[in-house]
Amino acid sequence: MTPDIALSLCRFLVYGAAIFLWGSSAYLAALVPAGLSAAVSGRLHVFNRIAVLVLAATMLAFPAVLTATIGNGWSDASDVDLIRSVLLETGGGHAWMVQAAATVSLCVTAAVGRIRSGKAIQALCAALLLAGMTITGHAAMNDGWLRVLHRFNDTLHLLSGGAWLGSLIPVLIIFSALDDDRSRADARLALMCFSTAGHVAVALVLLTGVANTFLIVGGLPTDWTLPYQRLLCLKILVVAGMVMIAVINRYFLVPRLSHSGSISTLKRSTGTAVALGVASLALVAWFGTLQPT
Repeated sequence: MTPDIALSLCRFLVYGAAIFLWGSSAYLAALVPAGLSAAVSGRLHVFNRIAVLVLAATMLAFPAVLTATIGNGWSDASDVDLIRSVLLETGGGHAWMVQAAATVSLCVTAAVGRIRSGKAIQALCAALLLAGMTITGHAAMNDGWLRVLHRFNDTLHLLSGGAWLGSLIPVLIIFSALDDDRSRADARLALMCFSTAGHVAVALVLLTGVANTFLIVGGLPTDWTLPYQRLLCLKILVVAGMVMIAVINRYFLVPRLSHSGSISTLKRSTGTAVALGVASLALVAWFGTLQPT
C-alpha cells in the first residue's frame, strides 16, 4: 500500500467514525424521546465503542502516514524528527492535533455515552473533530477572508451531511419500534423530528456543496480529464441518489406506514441510503487529496 492510499484510507476511517458518532449522538440527544433514546443507545453502544477505537487507532497511525506522504515514502515514517516537524510545521499536523484532542475527549465520554447528557457531549466532541478536518484541504489554497469563508462552508457541509447520514443508523432501529405498542408513539415522534431536521440538513448539504464546487473548481466540474472533477461528479450522482431515496421515503413510504410490509421497505431503502453515504465518504476521502484544477 502506498502512503497516498494509506492517507486516503485514514481520511475515510476518520470521516466514517466521526460522522456516525456526530449524527447518531446529536439525533438521539436532541430529537428522540428520552426512553426511546436510551433503548436505541443501548443497541448502538458496541458500535459507538468500535467507532471510538477506530478513531483512536487511526489517530495513532496518522502522523507516520502523513510524514510518509509528505516525505520520501515509508522510509521516512519512522523518522521521529521528521514526524515532529510535520506535526508542528504543517497544516496537516495542526489538524491532527485538533482531531487527536477531540478523539481523546471521545474516548473519555464513551463511558457515559448511553445517557442523554453523555450523548450531547459525544456529539459536541465529534463535531469538533469534523471541524478539525477542514483545517487542511482545498480551503488552504485561499487567503484572507476567503479562506475563512471556505473553511466555514466546509464545516457546515460536513456537519449537515454528517447529521443526515449519521442519524440514519438510529433511524433504522427506530423503524422496528413502530411494531411495539409501548414505543410506537415515541417512534413516530422521533421519525417526524428526523423528517423536519432532515429537510434542513439536506438543503444545507446541497447549498454548501454547490458553494464548495465553485470555491474550489471555479465553476461546474466539467473537465473530466482531471481525476478530481470526475470523482466529484460521481459523488454528486451518489448524493442525488440519497436525496431521491429521502424524498421517496418521506412522501411515498412514510404515509403508507399502516400498510403491510411498508416498514420493511423503509428499512431496505434507508439501508441503501446508508450504503450510498458510505460510498460518498470514500469518494471524498479519495479526491480530497487530488488537485482540483
